[in-house]
Amino acid sequence: MNQTLPINDTSIRITNVSKTFGSVGTRDCVKSLDSVTAEIRQGSIFGLIGSNGAGKSTLLRVMAGILLPDSGGVTYAGREVYENTALKQEIVYLSDDQFFFPHGTIADMADYYRRVYDHWSDEKYDRLRHIFNLEADRRINTFSKGMRKQASVLLALSCCPKYLLCDETFDGLDPVMRQFVKRLFAEEVADGNLTPIIASHNMRELEDICDHIGLLHKGGILFDREVDELKSNIHKVQLVLTNGTPEAENVYAGHFGDLPVVSTKRSGSVFNLVVRGSYEAVTGTAEALNPVFYELVPLTLEEIFICEMEEKGYDFDGFIG
Repeated sequence: MNQTLPINDTSIRITNVSKTFGSVGTRDCVKSLDSVTAEIRQGSIFGLIGSNGAGKSTLLRVMAGILLPDSGGVTYAGREVYENTALKQEIVYLSDDQFFFPHGTIADMADYYRRVYDHWSDEKYDRLRHIFNLEADRRINTFSKGMRKQASVLLALSCCPKYLLCDETFDGLDPVMRQFVKRLFAEEVADGNLTPIIASHNMRELEDICDHIGLLHKGGILFDREVDELKSNIHKVQLVLTNGTPEAENVYAGHFGDLPVVSTKRSGSVFNLVVRGSYEAVTGTAEALNPVFYELVPLTLEEIFICEMEEKGYDFDGFIG
């Protein structure tokens, strides 16, 4: 892959990555990735959202250096990942169905990872195993799905990776354990030791942890934005105006001062609007309408994505499970 990178570049760069499975021109040919391009800052928590079959797992395997793309490539701080043994020391990939030795125990898997990863930490392994309360000598194939997920996270973090690629890692964890694992990831990121890339079909699962979100659909990135940027420029306004006034008629007609209105709904005397603009511009416009009552209600990340996709002409139904 030919590309020019800044000398001090520390990002993960995915550049025009395409991957097809099966013989081209046959019924079995499936294009899993189609010219995917994205940049992930080191130290961020990147959420990769998409429905089943969108290409998330394939992209993670390309990012892990497991699959060679048909075209394009992936670099970490300017280093190509494929067949780069030294770089793979810094990467742990947690697949949706994590591999464990048949009849193996956590202690067996720890011994394996200890031999593979130079930065393995026995101290972190012992601490996390006691926190997760998992028996080191119990065979993993006797664990529940949630316990196997905990074991995979425990082993992955004990490898002390710089980059953690997670495929549906929270699936199977109970709500308390989900929040605990998210906190572990956030603490590692805050310490400057980790960059997680977390793939999921559930946007609500990632809303409280990710600072950057990408939407993958039919093998391509449709949307790639900072979460703070998304939330700062779109707002839901609940508004009660005096019936029959010019202000009420204007809002009823879909106008909200000079600000772009994404959607307008009315329930009795209450208007519900989604409006683009800064917090100051939206509140200033609302107050200028002399409302009986108004408030700004936070939009969920899913609501923001629905608005963004609809404005781009996409039907959001079916994008996210």
